[in-house]
Amino acid sequence: MKHKEKMSAQEHQATFLGSRHYFVLLILFFLLGGLVTRALYLQVFEQDFLANQGVQRQIRTIETPAYRGTIMDRFGTPLAISTPVDSVWVNPAEILLNLTALKQVTGKLDLNYRDTVSMLKQRANREFVYLKRQLEPEFAATVAGGIEGVYLQREYHRYYPAGEVVSHLVGFTDIDDQGQEGLELVYQDWLRAQPGEHRVIRNRRGEVIEELAQVKPAESGNDIYTSIDMRLQYIAYRSLARSIQYHKAKAGSAVLLDTRSGEILAIVNQPSYNPNRRTSMPPGQLRNRALTDVFEPGSAIKPFTLAAALDRGRYHRGSSIDTSPGYMMVSGHAVKDVRNYGVLDLASVLRKSSNVGASRIAMSMDKKELWESFSDYGFGKSSGVSFPGESSGYFRHHSQWQPLDHATMGFGYGMSLSITQLARAYSVIANQGRLLDLSLLRKEPLKASQNEISRHVMKTSTAKQIVRMMKEVIGPKGTAQLAAIDGYQVAGKTGTAKKSIAGGYQKDDYVSVFAGLAPASNPRLVMAVVIDEPTQNGYYGGVVAAPVFQEVMSNALRILDIAPDDLPTLARNKGQGA
Repeated sequence: MKHKEKMSAQEHQATFLGSRHYFVLLILFFLLGGLVTRALYLQVFEQDFLANQGVQRQIRTIETPAYRGTIMDRFGTPLAISTPVDSVWVNPAEILLNLTALKQVTGKLDLNYRDTVSMLKQRANREFVYLKRQLEPEFAATVAGGIEGVYLQREYHRYYPAGEVVSHLVGFTDIDDQGQEGLELVYQDWLRAQPGEHRVIRNRRGEVIEELAQVKPAESGNDIYTSIDMRLQYIAYRSLARSIQYHKAKAGSAVLLDTRSGEILAIVNQPSYNPNRRTSMPPGQLRNRALTDVFEPGSAIKPFTLAAALDRGRYHRGSSIDTSPGYMMVSGHAVKDVRNYGVLDLASVLRKSSNVGASRIAMSMDKKELWESFSDYGFGKSSGVSFPGESSGYFRHHSQWQPLDHATMGFGYGMSLSITQLARAYSVIANQGRLLDLSLLRKEPLKASQNEISRHVMKTSTAKQIVRMMKEVIGPKGTAQLAAIDGYQVAGKTGTAKKSIAGGYQKDDYVSVFAGLAPASNPRLVMAVVIDEPTQNGYYGGVVAAPVFQEVMSNALRILDIAPDDLPTLARNKGQGA
């Protein structure tokens, strides 16, 4: 009985196991059928959708670079241009799987391998990391060299063909092509390029295999024509640099203007810098000293003291000034001349550069009158060029003047201005009393006459008298004989001022100045020069600054084909030379 029960249990167990086996097979059959059915459905009904999804995962929107606008001189000579370069970038997730290749790439790029690996691991969640930017395309191609995870991106690098000759004017951009100094900064919005966007399909190596569509077209920046004449700019830069070296001076600036339009034809500074190589550049060399640095102009201001007095009827052409005994006391301080010049006419006050004469003329006017005239000539105001950091100078209101200020204002102490402001003031005399706003951009010839003149600030008769007086400064008995140019009448004035410090003036540190115009019979050009702290071979304006004026102005008159206005002297000099 027991044997039968045991056999029955075994049969029951076998039946159960067989049933379970078939049940599992049935489930697997249904699962397989479901998978086959799903596969057939996807292949037949969803094929286009899935293919499109695959493509979408390879589609990228990439940036199309564009050129930043070109900066040129007035004739189209490039001063700042954009050149194509390539930047090397990597996908950390890909390149970290191939450290041997990464080591090769860092070696070519002169990067520290361990630091690069550490940096990439920290940014492993990113798909785009720069290794090095703005390389020559040929070199960048050898770096990438088909290595998976290493790619190139086209960019544009700013290049400055004239280098340090126009660096303070043009300025420079940063690595992202954003203006940082000079015209690059002032006209950032005008010059800036607008990159485009387009959709592409990339393979697993990141290579573009198909262009799909343009999302946004690339727009290059707008070009700029400056007022600069590079022929004159080179000459001015060379002459100024030579003077700085010869006199072992600290710094210097020079500005050359077209008197008719107010355009700045040349503006140079020393020391300068090369905008193409800025890695070790002292910050002090970046500023455009001709527009940002101010100084007390000294005797270069005397023509305007005389002009103010003539305009207000305090003096006339035949007036004389008694400068005896060579000094005058004002509030317990002595205003001195080099020696006792006695009685001088107005022209002699300029020719001999008499401080006593200029002070007496200044004090013959009410403080308000002198202040108003000087303000009309542009002192204490910007020149109109809209340049970053431009200084309007230091010119106190007349209500703050003490008697000594009133006296010293007549010969250029107690006020400060830039060399560009001084050149602009001299253009008032050159333009028969009309004040111009200066420009660093080229003016259209047909439109220039409509907006170049600001207002009349000096009588025409006064301006003509001042020109005649300043011609004597260049003559045989004047202080600026070294500014004379064969065949041309030149008018100008020297200035030699001690440098101011807190509480007084430096004993042996000077600023040497000369400003003038030519041809004097019909002025076309104005130039002003300042040399800061000359230490060798003289320090007077007529010795240090006037020769720079002479060299640059003589070349400018020739290059611009301006006819001589002193042919008898030219013929006489040639005859004597023969």
